[in-house]
Amino acid sequence: MVKAALQQPKGKLSPKKSQPAGKQFRTFRSAVNFLDSLTNYERSARTPYTANNFGLSRTNRLLGAMGNPHHNFKTVHIAGTKGKGSTAAMLMEMLRGCGLKVGLYSSPHILNIRERIVVDSEMVSEPDFVKLVSAVSEASAKARIAGPTYFDMLTSAAFLHFSQSEVDIAIIETGLGGRLDATNVITPEAIGITNISYDHLAQLGKTLPLIAAEKAGIMKEGVPVISAPQEPEVRETLEAAAAALNAPISYSNENVDFSYRFEFSRTMGRHARICLTTPNCKFEHLHIPAPGLHQAINCTLALGLLDVLKSKGFPIDDHKAMVGVANLKLPGRMQLISEDPRIVVDGAHNGASIEALMRAVGQNIVYDSMVVIFGCSKEKDVARMVRQVQLGADKIIFTPIKSPRSADPHELAAEYSEVSGKMVQVADSLEEALDIATRAISREDVICITGSFYLVAEAINKFGRKS
Repeated sequence: MVKAALQQPKGKLSPKKSQPAGKQFRTFRSAVNFLDSLTNYERSARTPYTANNFGLSRTNRLLGAMGNPHHNFKTVHIAGTKGKGSTAAMLMEMLRGCGLKVGLYSSPHILNIRERIVVDSEMVSEPDFVKLVSAVSEASAKARIAGPTYFDMLTSAAFLHFSQSEVDIAIIETGLGGRLDATNVITPEAIGITNISYDHLAQLGKTLPLIAAEKAGIMKEGVPVISAPQEPEVRETLEAAAAALNAPISYSNENVDFSYRFEFSRTMGRHARICLTTPNCKFEHLHIPAPGLHQAINCTLALGLLDVLKSKGFPIDDHKAMVGVANLKLPGRMQLISEDPRIVVDGAHNGASIEALMRAVGQNIVYDSMVVIFGCSKEKDVARMVRQVQLGADKIIFTPIKSPRSADPHELAAEYSEVSGKMVQVADSLEEALDIATRAISREDVICITGSFYLVAEAINKFGRKS
């Protein structure tokens, strides 16, 4: 598929300046530089959420110019505010455990752009990535697409890779929202909706029903929907959208036998196990290989999606799925990157995720006090985030993130001071924040770095890629 796309001749018409000419890239760095030259709404604050800026037209045309590779494999589509990446990764490992070849498309990446395009837990190789970006660039020129975005091109490259790799199924995570997200060109076997809360308010709306309506935009006629537990107003919105499309909707915590408990062992430390019986599957004492009640909720949603796939004839073996999920790795989520001092990083970047993180740290890590190093994007709902941070932090240090969207740490500190009487400091960099934190803690304390994947990536790069 890639080879065929590369052999397609360039169009005779000169492209507009905003339309990239078809290019053959020779190196991984040149391919990445090309993508970085495109409009990237992940790095743009408060971009209007319109069909012109986002939308499906460009992606449909790109894929059409390559022979619609996304029609060559089955998919599961996942949207929501928090937990999308964890749920998708869990489902991938369950399906891999059952012997299926599985693709995973997720965002954002932490250290390497290739993290976004995965087959059987392996990132796309650099040579293949170069070929894919070259193919998509040429398809863009062939279709005479003006202004394809970073996410348009990456999504198309991912779908081309999954087709070329002949995956049995691909798990597709939305980028922003759902209705206008470039991934919404697929018709999946099942749809997952993770917890919906406040995030991307400038684009998706400032109320939960408005945000939920955008997430519900991935629903398709007759396709089963499994949702995590939701607030009543979110449920109402999701159910109305599902009813309009004759799409059966159910919730991962309802109409099933479910139990959840914490355990402790010398080999595994503190951990959680769940028991779940669905119409087609039975899982007893399943170990959740990621800390926190929120991850148990994510796992239950993944199991609900697995149940739908089993009902559709996919070769799912409950025991093999349980064995498979034990291989789960979630970089940047409750990840210990240093033992002396103890430093945990987590990419929580909205109020609900920060709340879940604070609870997870308290439930799974023994410490005397916690110093939080926090930085986030300026368009985030800062008030909600700092309210949740102050519930767990004994001391907090605000710092900028390496992004043009970075919030001013002095403004974060001012916001924090309004809701908490706890000690607060400001640092000009992560390096300075770590220096302040390490001088303030003992061996029984812990440092938690959170608020943004940009900050997490910087921390992981500093301390090495320890998992």
